Amino acid sequence: MQPRNMSMSGVVDLAAVKAAGEAKAKAEQARATAAREGGGGAVSPASLVIDTDEARFERDVLQRSTEVPVVIDFWAEWCEPCKQLSPLLDRLAREYNGRFVLAKIDVDANQMLMQQFGVQGIPAVFAVVAGQALPLFQGAAPEAQIRQTLDQLVQVAEERFGLTGLIVDADAEDGPAAEPAPLAGPHDGLLGAAMDALDAGDFPGAVQAYKNVLADDPGNTEAKLGLAQAELLGRVQGMDPQAVRKAAADDPSDVPAQIDAADLDLVGGHVEDAFGRLVDTVRRTAGEERDRARLRLLELFEVVGPEDPRVTAARQALARVLF
Repeated sequence: MQPRNMSMSGVVDLAAVKAAGEAKAKAEQARATAAREGGGGAVSPASLVIDTDEARFERDVLQRSTEVPVVIDFWAEWCEPCKQLSPLLDRLAREYNGRFVLAKIDVDANQMLMQQFGVQGIPAVFAVVAGQALPLFQGAAPEAQIRQTLDQLVQVAEERFGLTGLIVDADAEDGPAAEPAPLAGPHDGLLGAAMDALDAGDFPGAVQAYKNVLADDPGNTEAKLGLAQAELLGRVQGMDPQAVRKAAADDPSDVPAQIDAADLDLVGGHVEDAFGRLVDTVRRTAGEERDRARLRLLELFEVVGPEDPRVTAARQALARVLF
Protein backbone atom coordinates (compact mmCIF):
# COMPACT_ATOMS: atom_id res chain seq x y z
CA MET A 1 0.00 0.00 0.00
CA GLN A 2 1.40 3.37 -1.03
CA PRO A 3 1.44 6.15 1.57
CA ARG A 4 -0.97 9.01 1.07
CA ASN A 5 0.01 12.65 0.67
CA MET A 6 1.76 13.91 3.80
CA SER A 7 0.84 17.60 3.44
CA MET A 8 0.39 19.63 6.63
CA SER A 9 -2.34 21.79 5.04
CA GLY A 10 -5.37 19.80 6.22
CA VAL A 11 -5.41 20.54 9.93
CA VAL A 12 -8.95 20.06 11.29
CA ASP A 13 -10.40 20.08 14.80
CA LEU A 14 -11.74 16.92 16.37
CA ALA A 15 -15.51 17.32 16.60
CA ALA A 16 -16.29 15.44 19.77
CA VAL A 17 -13.62 16.51 22.22
CA LYS A 18 -12.99 19.32 24.65
CA ALA A 19 -11.95 22.65 23.27
CA ALA A 20 -8.19 22.94 23.08
CA GLY A 21 -8.22 25.94 25.38
CA GLU A 22 -9.64 23.94 28.28
CA ALA A 23 -7.14 21.14 27.80
CA LYS A 24 -4.33 23.68 27.57
CA ALA A 25 -5.38 25.25 30.86
CA LYS A 26 -5.29 21.85 32.56
CA ALA A 27 -1.87 21.10 31.12
CA GLU A 28 -0.54 24.45 32.30
CA GLN A 29 -1.90 23.75 35.77
CA ALA A 30 -0.22 20.35 35.80
CA ARG A 31 3.12 21.86 34.75
CA ALA A 32 2.81 24.55 37.42
CA THR A 33 2.17 21.88 40.04
CA ALA A 34 5.17 19.87 38.85
CA ALA A 35 7.35 22.97 39.01
CA ARG A 36 6.25 23.74 42.58
CA GLU A 37 7.05 20.18 43.59
CA GLY A 38 10.51 20.40 42.08
CA GLY A 39 9.92 18.11 39.11
CA GLY A 40 10.72 20.79 36.55
CA GLY A 41 8.34 19.19 34.05
CA ALA A 42 10.97 16.84 32.63
CA VAL A 43 9.85 13.41 31.40
CA SER A 44 11.65 10.11 31.07
CA PRO A 45 12.51 8.65 27.64
CA ALA A 46 9.89 5.96 28.30
CA SER A 47 7.17 8.65 28.28
CA LEU A 48 7.84 9.40 24.62
CA VAL A 49 6.17 6.18 23.42
CA ILE A 50 2.88 5.07 24.98
CA ASP A 51 0.10 2.57 24.36
CA THR A 52 -3.30 4.18 24.76
CA ASP A 53 -6.98 3.37 24.28
CA GLU A 54 -10.43 4.96 24.20
CA ALA A 55 -10.62 5.33 27.99
CA ARG A 56 -7.30 7.15 28.24
CA PHE A 57 -7.38 8.98 24.92
CA GLU A 58 -8.35 12.38 26.31
CA ARG A 59 -5.54 12.35 28.87
CA ASP A 60 -2.87 10.63 26.78
CA VAL A 61 -3.51 12.41 23.49
CA LEU A 62 -5.78 15.45 23.72
CA GLN A 63 -4.39 17.00 26.89
CA ARG A 64 -0.82 16.01 26.04
CA SER A 65 -1.21 17.63 22.60
CA THR A 66 -1.40 21.05 24.26
CA GLU A 67 2.25 20.58 25.29
CA VAL A 68 3.74 18.60 22.42
CA PRO A 69 2.58 17.13 19.07
CA VAL A 70 1.20 13.62 19.50
CA VAL A 71 1.72 11.22 16.60
CA ILE A 72 -0.82 8.38 16.55
CA ASP A 73 0.11 4.98 15.13
CA PHE A 74 -3.01 2.92 14.33
CA TRP A 75 -1.87 -0.73 14.19
CA ALA A 76 -2.94 -4.34 14.73
CA GLU A 77 -1.11 -7.52 15.65
CA TRP A 78 -2.04 -9.23 12.36
CA CYS A 79 -0.83 -6.30 10.20
CA GLU A 80 2.53 -7.12 8.62
CA PRO A 81 3.32 -3.57 7.39
CA CYS A 82 2.61 -2.37 10.95
CA LYS A 83 5.42 -4.60 12.19
CA GLN A 84 7.80 -2.71 9.92
CA LEU A 85 6.50 0.79 10.60
CA SER A 86 5.89 0.71 14.36
CA PRO A 87 9.51 0.00 15.41
CA LEU A 88 10.69 2.78 13.11
CA LEU A 89 8.26 5.26 14.70
CA ASP A 90 9.35 4.11 18.16
CA ARG A 91 12.98 4.78 17.32
CA LEU A 92 12.25 8.18 15.79
CA ALA A 93 10.18 9.25 18.81
CA ARG A 94 13.19 8.67 21.04
CA GLU A 95 15.58 10.24 18.55
CA TYR A 96 13.49 13.42 18.27
CA ASN A 97 13.91 13.65 22.06
CA GLY A 98 10.64 15.25 23.12
CA ARG A 99 9.71 17.14 19.97
CA PHE A 100 6.77 14.73 19.60
CA VAL A 101 5.19 11.88 21.55
CA LEU A 102 4.12 8.62 19.90
CA ALA A 103 0.76 7.12 20.93
CA LYS A 104 0.05 3.59 19.70
CA ILE A 105 -3.57 2.46 19.25
CA ASP A 106 -4.60 -1.14 18.58
CA VAL A 107 -7.52 -0.82 16.14
CA ASP A 108 -8.99 -4.20 17.07
CA ALA A 109 -9.54 -3.02 20.65
CA ASN A 110 -10.45 0.60 19.82
CA GLN A 111 -12.97 0.58 16.99
CA MET A 112 -14.58 3.87 18.05
CA LEU A 113 -11.31 5.79 17.75
CA MET A 114 -10.66 4.16 14.40
CA GLN A 115 -14.06 5.39 13.16
CA GLN A 116 -13.64 8.87 14.61
CA PHE A 117 -10.39 9.34 12.72
CA GLY A 118 -11.82 7.81 9.54
CA VAL A 119 -9.13 5.14 9.34
CA GLN A 120 -9.67 3.08 6.17
CA GLY A 121 -6.64 0.83 6.40
CA ILE A 122 -3.58 0.24 8.54
CA PRO A 123 -0.97 1.17 9.34
CA ALA A 124 -2.36 4.69 9.49
CA VAL A 125 -0.56 7.62 11.10
CA PHE A 126 -2.21 10.80 12.34
CA ALA A 127 -1.14 13.69 14.55
CA VAL A 128 -2.94 15.78 17.14
CA VAL A 129 -1.64 19.28 17.84
CA ALA A 130 -3.29 21.55 20.43
CA GLY A 131 -6.43 19.42 20.25
CA GLN A 132 -6.48 19.50 16.45
CA ALA A 133 -6.13 16.36 14.33
CA LEU A 134 -4.56 15.89 10.93
CA PRO A 135 -3.75 12.86 8.80
CA LEU A 136 -0.08 12.21 8.09
CA PHE A 137 0.05 9.08 5.96
CA GLN A 138 -1.32 5.58 5.47
CA GLY A 139 0.79 2.53 4.79
CA ALA A 140 4.50 1.95 5.20
CA ALA A 141 6.78 4.73 3.95
CA PRO A 142 10.53 5.26 3.51
CA GLU A 143 12.29 6.59 6.58
CA ALA A 144 13.46 9.72 4.78
CA GLN A 145 9.88 10.58 3.84
CA ILE A 146 8.68 9.98 7.40
CA ARG A 147 11.44 12.19 8.77
CA GLN A 148 10.42 14.97 6.40
CA THR A 149 6.82 14.68 7.57
CA LEU A 150 7.84 14.76 11.23
CA ASP A 151 10.03 17.80 10.62
CA GLN A 152 7.06 19.59 9.05
CA LEU A 153 4.85 18.57 11.98
CA VAL A 154 7.31 19.90 14.53
CA GLN A 155 7.62 23.16 12.59
CA VAL A 156 3.83 23.61 12.35
CA ALA A 157 3.43 22.90 16.06
CA GLU A 158 6.02 25.51 17.00
CA GLU A 159 5.08 28.23 14.52
CA ARG A 160 1.28 27.99 14.72
CA PHE A 161 0.76 26.84 18.29
CA GLY A 162 3.94 27.72 20.16
CA LEU A 163 4.60 24.09 21.15
CA THR A 164 8.32 23.55 21.61
CA GLY A 165 8.09 20.00 22.94
CA LEU A 166 8.98 18.29 26.19
CA ILE A 167 12.13 18.34 28.28
CA VAL A 168 13.52 14.80 28.45
CA ASP A 169 15.55 13.69 31.45
CA ALA A 170 18.11 11.38 29.86
CA ASP A 171 19.20 10.17 33.29
CA ALA A 172 15.72 9.00 34.29
CA GLU A 173 15.24 5.27 34.49
CA ASP A 174 13.89 4.07 31.14
CA GLY A 175 11.16 1.93 32.66
CA PRO A 176 7.38 2.07 32.28
CA ALA A 177 6.04 5.59 31.94
CA ALA A 178 4.67 6.97 35.18
CA GLU A 179 0.95 7.71 35.34
CA PRO A 180 0.37 11.48 35.48
CA ALA A 181 -1.19 12.69 38.71
CA PRO A 182 -4.87 13.56 38.24
CA LEU A 183 -6.00 17.12 38.84
CA ALA A 184 -8.47 16.98 41.68
CA GLY A 185 -11.71 18.92 41.43
CA PRO A 186 -14.98 19.15 43.34
CA HIS A 187 -16.91 17.22 40.68
CA ASP A 188 -14.32 14.66 39.62
CA GLY A 189 -16.40 11.78 40.98
CA LEU A 190 -19.51 12.71 39.03
CA LEU A 191 -17.55 13.54 35.90
CA GLY A 192 -15.73 10.22 36.17
CA ALA A 193 -19.06 8.41 36.54
CA ALA A 194 -20.35 10.19 33.45
CA MET A 195 -17.29 9.14 31.43
CA ASP A 196 -17.69 5.55 32.64
CA ALA A 197 -21.32 5.61 31.53
CA LEU A 198 -20.29 6.95 28.11
CA ASP A 199 -17.67 4.22 27.72
CA ALA A 200 -20.30 1.61 28.60
CA GLY A 201 -22.80 3.02 26.10
CA ASP A 202 -25.13 4.10 28.94
CA PHE A 203 -26.01 7.45 27.41
CA PRO A 204 -29.04 8.18 29.68
CA GLY A 205 -26.82 7.53 32.70
CA ALA A 206 -24.13 9.85 31.33
CA VAL A 207 -26.73 12.56 30.64
CA GLN A 208 -27.99 12.37 34.20
CA ALA A 209 -24.49 12.46 35.67
CA TYR A 210 -23.58 15.56 33.68
CA LYS A 211 -26.87 17.20 34.67
CA ASN A 212 -26.06 16.51 38.30
CA VAL A 213 -22.79 18.42 37.92
CA LEU A 214 -24.48 21.32 36.15
CA ALA A 215 -27.17 21.53 38.82
CA ASP A 216 -24.42 22.41 41.31
CA ASP A 217 -22.09 24.21 38.90
CA PRO A 218 -24.01 25.64 35.88
CA GLY A 219 -20.84 27.03 34.33
CA ASN A 220 -18.86 23.78 34.32
CA THR A 221 -17.42 23.65 30.80
CA GLU A 222 -16.55 19.96 30.88
CA ALA A 223 -20.05 19.00 32.00
CA LYS A 224 -21.69 21.20 29.37
CA LEU A 225 -19.66 19.62 26.59
CA GLY A 226 -20.09 16.12 28.00
CA LEU A 227 -23.85 16.56 28.24
CA ALA A 228 -24.06 17.73 24.63
CA GLN A 229 -21.99 14.74 23.50
CA ALA A 230 -23.99 12.23 25.54
CA GLU A 231 -27.29 13.58 24.26
CA LEU A 232 -26.02 13.44 20.68
CA LEU A 233 -24.79 9.85 21.00
CA GLY A 234 -28.07 8.86 22.65
CA ARG A 235 -30.04 10.33 19.77
CA VAL A 236 -28.15 8.52 17.02
CA GLN A 237 -28.10 5.20 18.86
CA GLY A 238 -30.43 2.84 17.04
CA MET A 239 -30.82 5.07 13.97
CA ASP A 240 -30.79 3.47 10.53
CA PRO A 241 -28.33 5.78 8.75
CA GLN A 242 -29.42 4.79 5.26
CA ALA A 243 -33.09 5.36 6.04
CA VAL A 244 -32.38 8.70 7.73
CA ARG A 245 -30.27 9.99 4.86
CA LYS A 246 -32.80 8.81 2.27
CA ALA A 247 -35.63 10.60 4.08
CA ALA A 248 -33.57 13.80 4.27
CA ALA A 249 -32.60 13.62 0.59
CA ASP A 250 -36.16 12.83 -0.56
CA ASP A 251 -37.75 15.75 1.28
CA PRO A 252 -35.59 18.78 2.15
CA SER A 253 -38.61 20.31 3.92
CA ASP A 254 -38.83 17.39 6.39
CA VAL A 255 -37.35 19.11 9.46
CA PRO A 256 -37.10 16.02 11.71
CA ALA A 257 -35.30 14.15 8.91
CA GLN A 258 -32.86 17.02 8.38
CA ILE A 259 -32.17 17.22 12.13
CA ASP A 260 -31.52 13.47 12.35
CA ALA A 261 -29.25 13.60 9.31
CA ALA A 262 -27.32 16.51 10.85
CA ASP A 263 -26.76 14.45 14.00
CA LEU A 264 -25.38 11.61 11.89
CA ASP A 265 -23.20 14.04 9.95
CA LEU A 266 -21.63 15.33 13.15
CA VAL A 267 -21.06 11.91 14.69
CA GLY A 268 -19.40 10.89 11.42
CA GLY A 269 -17.04 13.88 11.62
CA HIS A 270 -18.73 15.88 8.84
CA VAL A 271 -19.02 19.03 10.90
CA GLU A 272 -19.52 21.56 8.12
CA ASP A 273 -22.12 19.34 6.44
CA ALA A 274 -24.09 19.13 9.69
CA PHE A 275 -23.99 22.88 10.24
CA GLY A 276 -24.77 23.70 6.61
CA ARG A 277 -27.73 21.32 6.56
CA LEU A 278 -29.34 22.97 9.58
CA VAL A 279 -28.62 26.51 8.43
CA ASP A 280 -30.36 25.65 5.14
CA THR A 281 -33.25 24.12 7.08
CA VAL A 282 -33.63 27.31 9.12
CA ARG A 283 -33.60 29.31 5.87
CA ARG A 284 -36.40 27.23 4.34
CA THR A 285 -38.71 27.06 7.36
CA ALA A 286 -40.67 29.32 9.71
CA GLY A 287 -42.34 29.26 13.09
CA GLU A 288 -41.89 26.26 15.37
CA GLU A 289 -40.08 24.19 12.74
CA ARG A 290 -37.52 26.92 12.18
CA ASP A 291 -36.98 27.25 15.92
CA ARG A 292 -36.57 23.51 16.29
CA ALA A 293 -33.83 23.41 13.64
CA ARG A 294 -32.15 26.48 15.14
CA LEU A 295 -32.08 25.00 18.63
CA ARG A 296 -30.57 21.75 17.38
CA LEU A 297 -27.88 23.72 15.56
CA LEU A 298 -27.02 25.51 18.80
CA GLU A 299 -26.78 22.15 20.56
CA LEU A 300 -24.34 20.90 17.93
CA PHE A 301 -22.26 24.06 18.43
CA GLU A 302 -21.87 22.95 22.07
CA VAL A 303 -20.58 19.54 20.96
CA VAL A 304 -17.89 20.99 18.72
CA GLY A 305 -16.91 23.86 21.04
CA PRO A 306 -17.15 27.64 20.75
CA GLU A 307 -13.48 28.08 19.80
CA ASP A 308 -13.80 26.04 16.61
CA PRO A 309 -13.68 28.30 13.51
CA ARG A 310 -16.41 26.20 11.89
CA VAL A 311 -18.73 27.15 14.74
CA THR A 312 -17.88 30.81 14.23
CA ALA A 313 -18.60 30.56 10.50
CA ALA A 314 -21.87 28.71 11.08
CA ARG A 315 -23.00 31.27 13.68
CA GLN A 316 -22.41 34.02 11.14
CA ALA A 317 -24.36 32.09 8.50
CA LEU A 318 -27.21 31.52 10.95
CA ALA A 319 -27.30 35.23 11.81
CA ARG A 320 -27.56 36.13 8.14
CA VAL A 321 -30.49 33.76 7.73
CA LEU A 322 -32.31 34.96 10.81
CA PHE A 323 -31.73 38.70 10.44
